[in-house]
Amino acid sequence: MLELPLLRTFRGRADTSEALSVREVRTRRDRADFIDLPWRVYAGDPCWVPPLRREVAAFLDPKRHPFYRHGVATQFIALRGGRVVGRILASDDPNYNAEHGTNTGCFGMFESIDDRDVAHALLEAAADWVRARGRTTILGPIDYSVNYPCGLLVDGFETPPRVMMNHNPRYYAPLLESWGLAKAKDLYSWWLTDRIELPWQERALRLFHKTGAKVRPFRLDDFEGDLRRCQQVYNDMRGGGWGFVRLTEAEFRYFAKQISEIAVPQQVLLAEVDGRAVGFSVTLPDLNEAIAPLNGRLTWFGLPVGLLRLLWRIRRVKTARMLVLGLVEGYRRRGIAEMLILETFDYGKNVIGYKSAELGWTLEDNTPINLTIESVGGRRYKTYRIFEKSIA
Repeated sequence: MLELPLLRTFRGRADTSEALSVREVRTRRDRADFIDLPWRVYAGDPCWVPPLRREVAAFLDPKRHPFYRHGVATQFIALRGGRVVGRILASDDPNYNAEHGTNTGCFGMFESIDDRDVAHALLEAAADWVRARGRTTILGPIDYSVNYPCGLLVDGFETPPRVMMNHNPRYYAPLLESWGLAKAKDLYSWWLTDRIELPWQERALRLFHKTGAKVRPFRLDDFEGDLRRCQQVYNDMRGGGWGFVRLTEAEFRYFAKQISEIAVPQQVLLAEVDGRAVGFSVTLPDLNEAIAPLNGRLTWFGLPVGLLRLLWRIRRVKTARMLVLGLVEGYRRRGIAEMLILETFDYGKNVIGYKSAELGWTLEDNTPINLTIESVGGRRYKTYRIFEKSIA
């Protein structure tokens, strides 16, 4: 990873003699410092994509984010010599614990200079907050739940993150491990290009036609109906899996709204058998590719310059991310997943003009779906890790 002098200065230990403190975010100034810190941590990282500040603020707003209708969360910042040097989000999702019979809290949105004292102080603050709520284990990085950005990048630092995915410096994993966190699960992201061959196509078509299944785009004129069908498939296909927690009605609509603002309807597909939805896939243009040059801002001096640039750039995005690919039990290995990929790939390549796409994430031990992705030419190119630690 490229490290410019500014980044090395920020990461250095020259100021370790100054008092280190951690405080809960309470004021507007604290929240702005929490949001702005990554611009300093990643100053020399050419792969980092600055998020839109307004989107980060909305994500943290209890009045706007549906997680807070059933869960609770707070943020902490670490300061040394009056300078913010780290941040962390602590959260407690009772739905997750009810789903799995666990007693777990989470940490997420972790950012820090390369300093164990800072990292440990932040993790201790998150653990204390989680412990005070009666939890005995902490899991992360997870921003609220695995339905939101999660996982620490441990392999694949050389390429930028795609929409709704994390990126971080290489030194984060050693910092977390030095506090006693250990691997809980790895998540895989896969890469496809427009130059791959599809030798599996004829076999997948034969299997697909035997099922009597049909694949169709999401119907905007039946938005509510198709939304319910997708929600049912989502709950059926992932129930009981590691880390899974069912989206609430409010959360599902939150995601649907986000997706509907940028998705191409022909890239949101449903697979049906006898009129019943048995699978669906969601592929988005890589919004990160469009927002990267905006440096987190949509307005300059009150003018929507960034918004106009975003609208212009999003139509020229050449990369996509398949966000969801799933089937209900009993319909796997029957050519349906392959056809969802094929239809998505064909339209994305030949109509929209995508040159490449990310598929993921998938669980490291989800062998059926990982083998399916490999069979269509997917190459595993990033690994994200979720850590855990007992705090009883």
